[in-house]
Amino acid sequence: MTAKVYLIKLEDGASVEEQAAAMRKAYEVSGADKAIEERDFVAIKLHVGEKSNTTYVKPALIRELVDKVKEKQGMPFLTETSTLYKGERENAVKHILHAHRHGFGIENVGAPFIMADGLNGTSEQEVVIEAELHQSVKVAREILTTDALLVVSHPTGHVAAGLGACIKNLGMGLASRMGKMRQHSAMLPEIKQKKCKFCKKCIQWCPEGAIIEKDGCAFIVAERCIGCGECLAVCRFDAVKYDWGRESGYMQRSMAEHAYGTLQGKSGKCFFFNVMVDMTKDCDCLGAEQAKMGRDIGILASSDPVAIDKATLDLTAAAYGKTIAEISYSHHDALIQIEHAAKIGMGSMDYELITI
Repeated sequence: MTAKVYLIKLEDGASVEEQAAAMRKAYEVSGADKAIEERDFVAIKLHVGEKSNTTYVKPALIRELVDKVKEKQGMPFLTETSTLYKGERENAVKHILHAHRHGFGIENVGAPFIMADGLNGTSEQEVVIEAELHQSVKVAREILTTDALLVVSHPTGHVAAGLGACIKNLGMGLASRMGKMRQHSAMLPEIKQKKCKFCKKCIQWCPEGAIIEKDGCAFIVAERCIGCGECLAVCRFDAVKYDWGRESGYMQRSMAEHAYGTLQGKSGKCFFFNVMVDMTKDCDCLGAEQAKMGRDIGILASSDPVAIDKATLDLTAAAYGKTIAEISYSHHDALIQIEHAAKIGMGSMDYELITI
């Protein structure tokens, strides 16, 4: 079945006000309001950006969705989950305070910020999916109790998956802490001692204390490692080694299956937006200011999470000569997550692009 994907074009460097207007139009022309009914609890999944990150989707765009949900007499709330890595979003208290600092407070966006996985990421529920890798997945509990879901993703490259967009925002972004660990379970890194400068960055950021000093270099204790990839993200000396051919593929498929779990019981009640503005090599979890990789494209809207990510790859390939994943991390095949999501019944790779 061919999915419909709507593109609201934006000029490169469009102001936040212009982006917000495009988000409003994306919601209106795509029929997103059909997912919302009176008195629905409506979760708006977003990413507030890590400390020092500046390219996250801005609060004004989220406010447009909040207002639209209220027009339908729904009850919107912003939601996220805690990260595995250490930072400003590692638990509910720090995450909500950080979201407020980035402009996502209730006085600015008109809706409360409620963590979907509880205080420290352990509020979860097992969801039966009977897929290829997992018979069931662990999903943030409050996502399962909400009535409707609007997902706002900011497409970027991704160090472990090639592409971080809608599927990742669902699969990794709405899994509980245990669900995230399960997705990373195959990604066990090693330290290349000849390249290690023992700057201790990886030790500082490892969420499990799995990295120690050994013979003047960093050393990863395999029994403690959860494969989250933080050591790879923070190392600037190419001292962290992965078997990408095996591990990235598994992680992408596992991520797609967790994404599928987040959508269970919400047929016709989910809608997805990919904001293709200020796209960067690394995701918004990176706590640093990043340069965008190319011109802005616009905002995509669709009821199909697979189609919207496939359209994201196709549009970046058309605009930049290569997909966002190929530019960022060419050793990954980002189609793995999209193809697997389609295979397990999450959506369609066939789509009609409707340009506004």
